[in-house]
Amino acid sequence: MNRQITKLIHATALVAAISLPLASAPAEAGGSIGFYYSPRTARDARALDLGLRAYSANNGLRSGAHIRQLGRNNRAGIGQDGAGNLGVIRQEGSGQIATLRQDGNDNSYGIFQFGRNTDANVAQAGDGQSGAAVLLGW
Repeated sequence: MNRQITKLIHATALVAAISLPLASAPAEAGGSIGFYYSPRTARDARALDLGLRAYSANNGLRSGAHIRQLGRNNRAGIGQDGAGNLGVIRQEGSGQIATLRQDGNDNSYGIFQFGRNTDANVAQAGDGQSGAAVLLGW
């Protein structure tokens, strides 16, 4: 019984010691987090490619380069050299920058940014590649 009480006291002291500096720290002025996905196998790349092409078709787009921006002060660009490439950039929020460069054939990539002040620069070289990025800024 005494051992359990001692463990409880130590755990409570540890939680108090950790949370005290966090409670007194100022709020973060801004930041972002990004998740990038590059399939490791050809099968996974084809599955992601199918998903990006389905997303494009659902939004009335067929192939090529597509940029959709909702918000203010956003900048985006897509450059493609090859056949059958699909590049998608969607930005919602403000102050976001995205560039996508695809060299080769049958590549697909989607950049999706939400919030504010995010920055994504992606380049694909080769054939049959696929990938996606999701960035969130505050």
